[in-house]
Amino acid sequence: MLQFDKAPKKATNLSLNSRVLEMAREMGMNVSQTVDGLLAREVARRYWEQWNERNKGAIDAYNARIAKHGLPLAKYRSFGNSLGDGREEV
Repeated sequence: MLQFDKAPKKATNLSLNSRVLEMAREMGMNVSQTVDGLLAREVARRYWEQWNERNKGAIDAYNARIAKHGLPLAKYRSFGNSLGDGREEV
């Protein structure tokens, strides 16, 4: 999991739309905190998007194995029996 909350802050310069910045300040918004939160969410979204792309082959292979052979230890499950064991109907 990505952890951003414990990292120290670093001053930076941003170019923002002046009208949007003015309105945000009029509304009492903490622009730095807002941008920091939005940027963190976008970084996390892109990180996981790239992770999924890099691991697509392994994920597809795992899903194909489950489709062919079923879930590992499925015979020991005491719940969800109506859900099947993960294998595709042949």
